[in-house]
Amino acid sequence: MELHSDAAVKNILGLQLPTDPRWVDLAAINMGAILTDHAYCEQKAATTCISIIQRYSAYPDIVKTLAPIVTEEWGHFRLVLQELEKRKLPLGPQRKDVYVNALIDFSQKGGDEAGWLLDKLLMMAMIEARSCERFKRLSEGLDDAYLRKFYRRFMESEAGHYVLFLELAEKHLDPVRVRQRWAEWLAHEKEIMASQEIRGDRIH
Repeated sequence: MELHSDAAVKNILGLQLPTDPRWVDLAAINMGAILTDHAYCEQKAATTCISIIQRYSAYPDIVKTLAPIVTEEWGHFRLVLQELEKRKLPLGPQRKDVYVNALIDFSQKGGDEAGWLLDKLLMMAMIEARSCERFKRLSEGLDDAYLRKFYRRFMESEAGHYVLFLELAEKHLDPVRVRQRWAEWLAHEKEIMASQEIRGDRIH
């Protein structure tokens, strides 16, 4: 998936508010914190996929589709760990993820099972979309050529995962309901991004 501009990001990923360009400059001077946060993001992506598999083990397609994603996300976690080790940087403590917690607060807590599954898949799609956009910023804005290439690889992977989660939602749930709820998610995510301070020590 090719992403060459803010317009492309909005058209392909649907994100309504691009990352402030100043974020990359702040991230560049906090690469230890960025890599640590990135590592935990990959770890949480893997464990969330595992939780969906466990809850929906009766759905062979969900299990078959997400099982390789677990392996891929955990592989990404290891790649980021290797990068920290190479730079002689420690894996710092896991921080409170304000962005993801705000998404969780927006997701359905009770009600019908279909609604729970829909919001879980859409939340994962949203996180992957924003991660893709952030990795795009890093792949284009960092002075370190190696890290630009490093994050280009992650950008492409997250774009694929974003599409996969939306496709899973439309396959197992009413596509009209999926599109309506996705529009709500996009609008809410814009509000979250607008309310957050610019921090160079975190991916989201």
